[in-house]
Amino acid sequence: MSELTPITEYGPLDGGNYEFGWQGGHLQVHLLSDVGKKRKKNEDSCLMCIPEPRGMAEQRGLLVAVADGMGGASAGEYASRMALQLLREDYFNTNEGPIPTALEQALMHANECVFEEAEVNPVYSGMGTTVSACVLLGDWLYIAQVGDSRVYLLREGSGIHQITNDHSLVAEQVRHGLISEEEARTHSLKNLITRAVGIKESVNVDLYKLQVQQHDTLLICSDGLSNMMTDAEIAQSLSNGDLRTGTRRVVDLALEAGGTDNITALTIRFKGVPPAVAAHDGAETYEPVQTGIFGRIRRLFS
Repeated sequence: MSELTPITEYGPLDGGNYEFGWQGGHLQVHLLSDVGKKRKKNEDSCLMCIPEPRGMAEQRGLLVAVADGMGGASAGEYASRMALQLLREDYFNTNEGPIPTALEQALMHANECVFEEAEVNPVYSGMGTTVSACVLLGDWLYIAQVGDSRVYLLREGSGIHQITNDHSLVAEQVRHGLISEEEARTHSLKNLITRAVGIKESVNVDLYKLQVQQHDTLLICSDGLSNMMTDAEIAQSLSNGDLRTGTRRVVDLALEAGGTDNITALTIRFKGVPPAVAAHDGAETYEPVQTGIFGRIRRLFS
């Protein structure tokens, strides 16, 4: 992260489509958001931030996030953008303490502000948003999760892994063995989420950390993408070609499958070896489980 040029990139700002690419050091990042085929406006938002002043990234990392807003009129678009702006401001204003704690506190404050705005302004009544936020620092990734947007890891020789759990009624039924993942894909209530930023006075935030390595690819996406594609399709698309091509491919496939919702994909690739740093406490460590027969044996005895 040494001496990366500070940058803050939000999108989209006009309710339409948006694309932005960036490379620096051992990292490559690509942001892409599409309004889809059925919606008039894009209520998703995405963010990438290398903080000011120059050099702060060495202590607090690079922040990326995806938010999927909900609410009438322009409320969803406003909620997702507001949540990410507050997340960025609060996180980088907290210069001490573990990264997971700072992420959690920033999201909890964003929740309070979005909720209060919805309470006092009738135009934004009932608004809320999912948030999947990641901080990259050295060879560690920290994740804060609220809602049903997702964070995936694609690792060579290991396959694709959904790191985050969806906060939705259908996902809870899958986790309890009441329905299968295939049944969940077509369930009539698949979009009914159980947790979001701004819909209640307080919110619980899931926190994860993952040690990353060279050639890892990360995907943060809204459910407008994950509802339209299988994990295998996502993995195949991101494995072929460069990061920009892969990112465009997953969004194009979601559009070809119907594009029933706004579609946002934020991808990160570790082109080189990330520098080794000490891990911060305060988050559950995610260990990718190998796919295939050896992965099934490992899960059976774990």
